[in-house]
Amino acid sequence: MKLYDELKWRGLINDVTSPELEEKLNQGGLTFYIGTDPTADSLHIGHFSSLLCAKRLKEHGHHPIMLVGGATGFIGDPKASGERNMLSKEVLRHNYEKLSEQIERLFGFTMVNNLDWTKDITVIDYLRDYGKFFNVGYMLSKDTVKRRLESGISYTEFSYMILQSLDFLHLYEHYNCTLQLGGQDQWGNITSGLELIRKKHGADVACYGLTMPLITKADGTKFGKSEAGTVWLDQEKTSAYEMYQFLVNSEDEKVIDYLKKLTFLSKAEIEALEKAVQTQPHMREAQKALAKEVVTFLHGEAAYETAMRITNALFGGDVKALNLTERRDALKSFAAVDVDDAIKCIDFLVNGKVAASRREAREWLKQGSIQINGVKVQDENQIISKADALVDDLHLVKRGKRNYSVIRQH
Repeated sequence: MKLYDELKWRGLINDVTSPELEEKLNQGGLTFYIGTDPTADSLHIGHFSSLLCAKRLKEHGHHPIMLVGGATGFIGDPKASGERNMLSKEVLRHNYEKLSEQIERLFGFTMVNNLDWTKDITVIDYLRDYGKFFNVGYMLSKDTVKRRLESGISYTEFSYMILQSLDFLHLYEHYNCTLQLGGQDQWGNITSGLELIRKKHGADVACYGLTMPLITKADGTKFGKSEAGTVWLDQEKTSAYEMYQFLVNSEDEKVIDYLKKLTFLSKAEIEALEKAVQTQPHMREAQKALAKEVVTFLHGEAAYETAMRITNALFGGDVKALNLTERRDALKSFAAVDVDDAIKCIDFLVNGKVAASRREAREWLKQGSIQINGVKVQDENQIISKADALVDDLHLVKRGKRNYSVIRQH
């Protein structure tokens, strides 16, 4: 399968600026760039598809440049919900350094920082050399700007389009970069960059843009949020176990889409998993394959094995066999309920919101349905204290096969 056909099959092409790009992609040899602003000190799972798409191009003979926007990060890409909070120089520098380390480790792309070519531009230079090429009516027609006109948009964020266009121009002039890759929400910025290059260097310049669809959940909301918050690529912020659990719980309606976009599994492998979803959805083979591929790519085989060890311990094994770090990872994804120290088991369950009433708690205990820290408990008067905690001051309570709660004693 040719590269362009594979990208189409994987659902990775939303828009292209020219039909010529199909042949260019199939031939190889393009220098292209993809960018992100250092608004956090780690990428999240929502970025992963775009970066994997860039890696796919690299493996087909194209040359990626990863731009982390040390300059554009000061401004912030306009978003529909309102003005972004300004980040300090110190925070942006820290975020830039962390993102650079992460991207180089995971993807090995050439790194650039747009602060390097914008920091010395004067206001007069900015207005004369670049601002004069941007028609205000054209800028107002962009979707992101149009959505903000009623609620209000500052001149600062309105200018983001010009700053990002400077990036494409600079990379074209200094790196022979002729393609920008981005999410579908970047279409306006990408086409503005193309327009600036053509106004500076002629209408026949062969430069292109390609956007990818944003990954969503079945209800149309953005993919990448768990109950604990954003799912980060940094294992210190989202553990391998948490990443595994997030992915293994993917919806049946969306898991094949995720497999296409987030893994390098072949068409034949994904089609076999699609059949498994249709015939044996309860086995969750597609979800397990997705979780294994992503966790192994990001964190390695050992981290995947740790995630599986925690998973198996929680869902049928011995949680006390886990080491302290693994226990903390296992409990981190649950919201803890606070109760007093050294109380009767029945009060522990009711106050910890495991049971709605003492009668309900008593029935579950008699039925042998309750495990506390991996040990079955049936005596309602047994004293539960911090000394019995699974890790730190946290207890893991299991009711039946799959109902878990975490209770903190203080």
